[in-house]
Amino acid sequence: MVQLTLPKNSRLVEGKVWPKPSGAKETTEFKVYRWNPEDGINPRVDTFYVDRGDCGPMVLDGLIWIKSKVDASLTFRRSCREGICGSCAMNIDGTNTLACTKGMDECNSGGAVKIYPLPHMPVIKDLVPDLTQFYAQHASVEPWLKTETRAPGTEWRQSRDDREKLDGLYECILCACCSTSCPSYWWNGDRYLGPAALLQAYRWLIDSRDEDTGKRLDDLEDPFKLYRCHTIMNCAKACPKGLNPAKAIAEIKHMMVTRQF
Repeated sequence: MVQLTLPKNSRLVEGKVWPKPSGAKETTEFKVYRWNPEDGINPRVDTFYVDRGDCGPMVLDGLIWIKSKVDASLTFRRSCREGICGSCAMNIDGTNTLACTKGMDECNSGGAVKIYPLPHMPVIKDLVPDLTQFYAQHASVEPWLKTETRAPGTEWRQSRDDREKLDGLYECILCACCSTSCPSYWWNGDRYLGPAALLQAYRWLIDSRDEDTGKRLDDLEDPFKLYRCHTIMNCAKACPKGLNPAKAIAEIKHMMVTRQF
């Protein structure tokens, strides 16, 4: 079940059922979360029917078709359509993922495609969550190279082995699928940094070129920033890039104990 954060004094209701497109030989049913803060109406779930003969195969294609052909007020984020930018992250059939890489035929064995915004995040409108806090937490780990040594004339050198340590970390696209799938982040999101920010923190902690490891660890030494992770592994399951934030968090905890850097 999707753990939505509903607006205060509201409840989720059944919304409008739009008619099937005339002349369509094959359709896919979409059930889409809708909420507009300006109309004073309860959040609802609208039903649409996507003409598969006039639309691409991905869930994002279906949403674009609905916005273009049926209801122009439907609001969602999207950009690259290649699984690179993370803009179209949403909850599809109970799993956080990217709409641009999720095929309609992969959803619910051919039944209705159920689409909600990312769980436990304030909603700006429809499928658009407010990621202000998420981005602020990412910025708080200072995700850039920090050095005291005078910068070299060309570049900071790094061995092949040291570079390979960053594999599985730098590929994060900040889609927020992992953090919004984490129960610890749901309940303590204002203090627990969450899987995405901590994955990025570890990426810089083990970068051989960085010279501020001690202070980075000191900044994470907090009962909530790091230690709310209980290794539930929802983050690794939800990551559309196949990364493992839980492993990175465990490595940070190990560094805290051993201070090997």
